[in-house]
Amino acid sequence: MWERLKALIVKEFITIWKDKRSRVVLIGPPLIQLLVFGYAASFDVDHVATAILNEDQGLAARQLVARFDGSPTFNIIASIKSTRQIAHYIYPRRASLVVHIGATFSRDLRAGRTARVQIVVDGRESNTATIILGYAGQVVASFNQSWARAHGRSAPPAILIARAWFNPNLKSQWFFVPGIVAVLTLVVTMVLTALSVAREREAGTFEQLLVTPLRPTEILIGKSTPALIIGLIEGSVIIAAALFWFAIPLRGSLIVLYSGLLLFLLAATGVGLMLSSIARTQQQAILGAFLFLVPAIILSGFSTPIANMPWLVQLLTYLDPMRYFLIIVRGAFLEGLPAHAAVQQLWPMLVIALVSLASAGRLFRHRLA
Repeated sequence: MWERLKALIVKEFITIWKDKRSRVVLIGPPLIQLLVFGYAASFDVDHVATAILNEDQGLAARQLVARFDGSPTFNIIASIKSTRQIAHYIYPRRASLVVHIGATFSRDLRAGRTARVQIVVDGRESNTATIILGYAGQVVASFNQSWARAHGRSAPPAILIARAWFNPNLKSQWFFVPGIVAVLTLVVTMVLTALSVAREREAGTFEQLLVTPLRPTEILIGKSTPALIIGLIEGSVIIAAALFWFAIPLRGSLIVLYSGLLLFLLAATGVGLMLSSIARTQQQAILGAFLFLVPAIILSGFSTPIANMPWLVQLLTYLDPMRYFLIIVRGAFLEGLPAHAAVQQLWPMLVIALVSLASAGRLFRHRLA
């Protein structure tokens, strides 16, 4: 039995490498998505194009402008002279923020009155606008505290001191890159397993496989093992890139991380083999794989929190193995997820893997009958 399995597994590896589509799946998406999600996809807002409308020119106004100028978040691109010019910067997206300091700003502060600063922000991208307003509010709050101390004024009654756990600098890379381990391994494993039987059937070699001494269970194992091994390699490469290239700390256990990865790959392999058993051509197999992949990634919580989804959609996420693995991989990297907490995410993936593999075996035997 083992010799037969070994021969089939080696044959599958050779077939995968010789197939141009399989090579593209193995090499192209991992590199592209690692670069896109590692560098391009980000919730961070830096170098905000900012225009300043300072009608005061007093000391306090200049100090406030200096704080915006010295902040790495804001990039002052222009000093405008009137409110009529604001539209010329916001409308064509030349600036995302305009800081308007009124003519009585410094005088009001010296007199102990409330001084007002107007912030005009481009609201066409609401999430970005909210973040920009938050950063601008921090700059103004910092100026208020410094002004009060320098002029002997009473400090504000309460000062908010924020501290972010697990991701102190709130870097989006620390959120996205661990999630890429789940996305890429799912894509690679699903596509490879979905193509495995469909490729044989389309090439006309499936009947030749049936007359060999291999039993249906052995064929199923031989078809799934290469995808599992390749998925583990892909996952390991991305984990290494997260650790050594993006410098994301791994606070948890590698045993917990790889236990989750193995069960996740088993579940993905089961689904892929189900699709492969149903499809008659490689095109059908690819379409079926992506019909599963897109909802699986969206429902997993990769980019949008599951808690924000409608309750009916939240129920569907429990059928998605990626939901559970994302908790494990992000928890292992950022939280130091303990083993007893990981078990709550491991057993659902084990159930999904057993059900999907059993269903794939049943479909496979039915096709052989």
